[in-house]
Amino acid sequence: MLLGQRFAVVIPAFNTGARVRRVVDTLPPFVDLAVIVDDASTDDTRAVLTELGNTGAAVVLRHGENRGVGGALATGYREALARGAELVAVMAGDAQMDPADLAALAAPVAEGRADYAKGNRLRHPDCPRVMPAVRYAGNRVLSALTRLATGLRDVGDSQCGYTVISARALRSLDLDGLWRRYGYPNHLLGALALQRRRVVDVVVRPVYAGEVSGVRWRDALVVIPRILLAVALARLAGRARVPRLGLPG
Repeated sequence: MLLGQRFAVVIPAFNTGARVRRVVDTLPPFVDLAVIVDDASTDDTRAVLTELGNTGAAVVLRHGENRGVGGALATGYREALARGAELVAVMAGDAQMDPADLAALAAPVAEGRADYAKGNRLRHPDCPRVMPAVRYAGNRVLSALTRLATGLRDVGDSQCGYTVISARALRSLDLDGLWRRYGYPNHLLGALALQRRRVVDVVVRPVYAGEVSGVRWRDALVVIPRILLAVALARLAGRARVPRLGLPG
């Protein structure tokens, strides 16, 4: 537990192989539950998770077809809530998030100062050196557009998936209505903004190991701008719910 609150970590995994095992093995001791969601992996991830198995502190769920990171998180979030989690973090299954940052990331939510805490890699002094230049520039631009659309002025790294949310805020979200693939973080931030949830940034260490990004240019240039436009229009109209989107995958 963290400050007396049951703490769960949702770990989406798609073709992560043995890296997902490393994520689980390095979780801090205050984590009560790890919910690993295999999003229809086609490599050895399934075998790794089968070996890990289901224990009291780790639950493995599997999708029959790939649903994207948003779909995997929706599955994991529901499981965490069903098991009594009061704080729910997200850590990617590819070991790109430093577990040493988790306590600081969770603190604003655990202490009641925020509903949602989002990691900010761009403010870390190592970021310009370790983050690929194209990603660094792209994240800067997308973060600026996200701030403009949502009104969340303090969000400095909109694409970072290292997050912690309160159970109360999580229950208020339409998880099935959120965009499931790249662009999910922006849509989720829009949903939180429309509900006037308190969102804070916490600096986290960027971790890269030379992997190739699977993000398509169309996602950054078409999908995310359309998501943000829908969020901005809903905000201008005074709506309290983020619109469901029928964007093609």
